[in-house]
Amino acid sequence: MGVSGCGKSTIATALAKAHGGTAIDGDHFHPADNIRKMSAGIPLSDTDRWPWLQTVGHTMKETDGVIFCACSALKRLYRERITEAAGEPVLYLHLQGSKDLIAERMHRREGHFMPESLLDSQFAALEVPGPDENAINVDIAGSEAQIVACLLHEIGERN
Repeated sequence: MGVSGCGKSTIATALAKAHGGTAIDGDHFHPADNIRKMSAGIPLSDTDRWPWLQTVGHTMKETDGVIFCACSALKRLYRERITEAAGEPVLYLHLQGSKDLIAERMHRREGHFMPESLLDSQFAALEVPGPDENAINVDIAGSEAQIVACLLHEIGERN
């Protein structure tokens, strides 16, 4: 989880490969209206997000085995909605980094519907998971391999 451009899809795919699991990209479940809004530089409202979050959680519930799902899940309420739809506890892996680092990464990526202009709205909506949540916060300043190794270690510590 985390703001757009923090590496959710890349890290979910790498974790699924390293840990043995399935990677799911929450972006694939956005309705066309949500994608049109974001592509036009319009932030999504909670109302826009509710059906999408429900679909993400339901997809997790219907997928067998260990799942690494790339999903922004920016607010506590969003994480609660996903967990409820998943029907079991979800461990959230929060990929956190500076706005400058993430803006640089967004600038380099190609073919994504989310424009850099929405990064401020993403940070404004973000509620960093607190110590009372089932979450791991990890700094994304390192390499992909370093981030994956850190998360695999933290996941192992919880099992």
